[in-house]
Amino acid sequence: MSLANQIIDEADPRSHYVQFYKADEPLFNRNVGYYLWEGFLRGDGLIVIGTQQRRLSLTDHLERLGVDVAEACNEGQLVFHDAHEMLSRFMVGGEPDRVLFERVIDDELRRVHPRAPGASIRAYGEMVGVLWEAGCLDAAIRLEECWNKVLHVSGITLFCGYPVDVFGDDLQSARMQAVLCNHTHLMPSGADRDLESAVHKAIHEVLGPEAERLRGEISRANAGWSARLLPAEAAILWLRKNLPDLAGDILSKARNHYADTAKQWAA
Repeated sequence: MSLANQIIDEADPRSHYVQFYKADEPLFNRNVGYYLWEGFLRGDGLIVIGTQQRRLSLTDHLERLGVDVAEACNEGQLVFHDAHEMLSRFMVGGEPDRVLFERVIDDELRRVHPRAPGASIRAYGEMVGVLWEAGCLDAAIRLEECWNKVLHVSGITLFCGYPVDVFGDDLQSARMQAVLCNHTHLMPSGADRDLESAVHKAIHEVLGPEAERLRGEISRANAGWSARLLPAEAAILWLRKNLPDLAGDILSKARNHYADTAKQWAA
């Protein structure tokens, strides 16, 4: 079982997942697809709020896993929404209006019909990702805060995706800590431990014998972060902060190593 699947299987109600997916979007689609499929098997109601491309990708993924998507939609167990259209229903002056948001989401939750008695609702939301990609970073964070209130009251779970490249400068955003603090679980940006392995392989290539000493420093620094931060992402942040002159070269090599591994997964 992959690390991402394990996180999903062991999570409690009201879990709020986030994944930074630009380094490996196919993996992101697989993780969201598993999250929805696992909920489908439990009889949960499912809401997908995504771009057209994401909705098509997830539909294809669910069908390959054996879900009759058309039937699930007809029965109300699965409901699709366009992320841009949904945003237009509660955004006011470039910011999410909390009252309008809660009204819109409450109405949509009533439209979903779990198949099993006592089952919950799982949602996938790409609206924050749309705002982030448009440069509306503060609005994205405020929307996460709105979602958290809904999760607390309703007990549903939510999976969010951000078009953040962990190998690039995106992870350095001053708002990244706010993003992490608004979620209960950070999903790995790479398959299993492959991202972590790629980063440390690149560190060794660039720094040679010095790499072993730095492994300990990186590990100790990670202890100071929120538990939401995974080892690979923590290592990347440490490099950006402590070795800014070398970080670009190290992460460029790490990107190439990870890409080689990702090709093996896709084969």
